Amino acid sequence: MARFCACLAVTPERSYDHLAAMGGAVRADTPGVALIPDEPGHATGPFTAYGRTAVGEVTLHNRPELLAALAGAGAPAEPDCPDGELLLRCWVRLGPAGIRAAEGMFALAVLDAGQLVLIRDHVGARTLFYARAGHTWAASTSLRALRGWPALGTGLELAAVRSFLTFAYLPGEETLLHGVREVLPGRCLRLTADGGVTEERYWEPEERIDAAGATPGTYALRLRELLEEATARQLPEAGAAGVLLSGGVDSSLVTALAAKLHTGPVHTYSISFGDELPNELGYSGLVAAHCHTRHRVLTVSGEAVAARLAEAASLLDSPVGDPLTVPNLMLAEAVAGDGLRVVLNGEGGDPVFGGPKNLPMLVQEMHRDDLAESARPDGGDSRETAYLRSYRKCYTDLPDLLTADALAALGTAPRPERFVAPYLGQAPPGGGGAVMTSLLNQLLHCNLRTKGAHHILTKVERLTASQAVQGRSPLFDRHVIDHAFATPPRLKLNGAVEKWVLKEAVRDLLPGTVVDRPKSGMRVPVQQWLGGPLRELAGELLLGREARARGLFRQDTVRAWMRGEGTLLPRQGGKLWLLLTLELWLRAYDVT
Repeated sequence: MARFCACLAVTPERSYDHLAAMGGAVRADTPGVALIPDEPGHATGPFTAYGRTAVGEVTLHNRPELLAALAGAGAPAEPDCPDGELLLRCWVRLGPAGIRAAEGMFALAVLDAGQLVLIRDHVGARTLFYARAGHTWAASTSLRALRGWPALGTGLELAAVRSFLTFAYLPGEETLLHGVREVLPGRCLRLTADGGVTEERYWEPEERIDAAGATPGTYALRLRELLEEATARQLPEAGAAGVLLSGGVDSSLVTALAAKLHTGPVHTYSISFGDELPNELGYSGLVAAHCHTRHRVLTVSGEAVAARLAEAASLLDSPVGDPLTVPNLMLAEAVAGDGLRVVLNGEGGDPVFGGPKNLPMLVQEMHRDDLAESARPDGGDSRETAYLRSYRKCYTDLPDLLTADALAALGTAPRPERFVAPYLGQAPPGGGGAVMTSLLNQLLHCNLRTKGAHHILTKVERLTASQAVQGRSPLFDRHVIDHAFATPPRLKLNGAVEKWVLKEAVRDLLPGTVVDRPKSGMRVPVQQWLGGPLRELAGELLLGREARARGLFRQDTVRAWMRGEGTLLPRQGGKLWLLLTLELWLRAYDVT
């Protein structure tokens, strides 16, 4: 296992030294790029082509098509060349179209004529960071490597703390390390020796709804074809395949497609938090039996979560306020323990086809005219602000949660609304441009580019990679996404039926009780854990000396939340979970 780092310095010797300081195993013949051994990742290289040197974490699902495209351009590649080298050749000879044509998960760093080029896949399945110190650029798929880069001397980025507390993840280029940025998905960055940065967007979802309109059945049939193609591409070529099966329609349809298309056995994995708590095991068991999979149920106790939460937090490049991190890690361990190296999941159904979390914003829009009559002069009732409130994290609590010093330091910092404003603004007349015309599509676009790329996919990748497993998400396939944004919104939210076209596309594959069941989500007993096995840990971390010295949170607010005070709804558990995971991450990365 390895991650990679790359450097653009004034001399090759300086690049060598900087990479070695970041933990890179630098080779004398390629001093600007290196692997970082023993870090959980899928990095390979270095490799060279056409005078360029590159290193990457690259997994391609459509090698034959890319090899054919290169041959058609008069630049054939060896059929067995590594995925990273193949992607490099596509970029050099075919340009942005070559990267756009690639199906897969990738982060690639290229040294090109005295410049450093960074390329990230369409949807953000792999992650890549970069920073500048003095006259030197450095990039890595390991944030920990950049944290340890002596030349950078980074510290805590306070604005990112506010963003995390608002979203429960970091939704854009921002990281918790000052001066370190994340390459956005679907982008190619060119970094120059004089400090210049040029960004090229090679793919972005577009709203392309046919005005003439096909029948609803036509959209569903085409979607079925794309789902089968995406799943087939992402299944392993041989051996057993795994699927994480919650019992919801998204993971169930991926299970059904895998069982239909894979020539080897299919293993499915579900989790339980104990028989005394609500669960979806009835649905996941029904799907496993229907699809004839080899099914396992893992029971996750609060004690196990308490024992392994710090470990799970340390595996993530940014904290994720998701109480399923430890269960997800345990699932990855189970998959690896069964000898599997690829596991599919049903992530992507909600942000691509319209899950129930869009409903508060849609309801708010219905009453927009009424709300305008009492709109606040500070813009606090804008669509962007409403979106942040709909997350129901700590956005509205920040004045009471953050200390006076932290609030003062944030006075002139960019606000978190900037991450969603590009997607939720007023669409130009006649459509076109970056903003989509349909509000539902605006919300889906926003969810895809924020939560999809910076929470869902990065969590899947980091936790599965820790076990040398590849987690793959067919519903995030770019062709599936393109079709979703070419489908009329009324076929995604059809009356009161969410994800209608997705359900119709797979209705023949699953029992009706699964296809037509209401969305419930994984009900995680956070409140129970915080009142039991996590109570002592939370108190030590959030009220201890290190947290007090950091000076981010008011101790009286934290104590009130731990006592269950401050709101009529039992949401203190979710809010405390954000603080707890943030504190654990800051300690894991030694950030003060």
